Amino acid sequence: MNQDIQDRLQLLEEKYSAMGQDMKSYLDGLLHADYLTYWDYIHLDTLLSLQNPRTPIPDERIFIMYHQITELYFRLILDAIGQLAATPSPSLTLMKRQLVRLNRYFEQLIQSFDIMVDGMDRDEFLRFRMSLLPASGFQSVQYRMIEIASTDMGQLVHASKRELTQGVSDVELLCPVLYWRSGATELASGKKTLTLRQFEEKYAAEIVRFAQGYQSVNLRKLCQNYSAEAQQDPELVGLLRQYDLNANVRWALSHYRSAVRYLDAKPKEIAATGGTNWQKYLPPRLQCIVFFPELWSAEELESWGTFQ
Repeated sequence: MNQDIQDRLQLLEEKYSAMGQDMKSYLDGLLHADYLTYWDYIHLDTLLSLQNPRTPIPDERIFIMYHQITELYFRLILDAIGQLAATPSPSLTLMKRQLVRLNRYFEQLIQSFDIMVDGMDRDEFLRFRMSLLPASGFQSVQYRMIEIASTDMGQLVHASKRELTQGVSDVELLCPVLYWRSGATELASGKKTLTLRQFEEKYAAEIVRFAQGYQSVNLRKLCQNYSAEAQQDPELVGLLRQYDLNANVRWALSHYRSAVRYLDAKPKEIAATGGTNWQKYLPPRLQCIVFFPELWSAEELESWGTFQ
């Protein structure tokens, strides 16, 4: 028998012995197991069965698939941050590697938004969108988790409430004043939209738990744990600034351009999307959400959302 094969069998024997298992049983299982196929590995048939339009309007399928793709990228982003959070004292090298990945994922999302901005028929969109109420991309809990995993909760408080919450670290006190809640209030009454009420009913407790888990291991905190010299590393600073712009300016602007393209700022059409105040929610210059404010000058912060 080839020595290389013998060496591998010995390693397998040691592996299963350490677990109190019989290697021969596992080899029998391998002998009878079928070959893996591409379509089984990625569950292709299941994946292609997950698009279920509510109308016969053709472009609705584009709308569904694009949002599903977006959520998969959000999962990649959360996994990349999660690896850092789960690593005790992650090295600067690991941090940079993960930030490169995060920026790459966001850049793919930003570039792909043309599928939404130019890739659908506007009239078709406005017709099938009426059948989706009150569902909204606003209800993407993964994006909320990305924000929470990226910075301190205080950075996500609505601009009008930041002075009042300065120094507050209790997650349950901060959640009611997070910036995105203002984007899901009715234009006329200022009450919570059904979109927001649905979201809170399903995810409010989960968001609190998630935020509590990331209080000490969000990206900003992890970077602040490095030495002063490491925090000033030019490559690290550049990657963090790029991530800040990608997540809080470029991605938001892409979404805003899509809303303008399809909603056209007409009162009737705004009301038809559930009454959410998207004009004040989507523009980054109005929200001024910054993950790493210490990396930007006063002038840059003052003009946040007006440059990319």
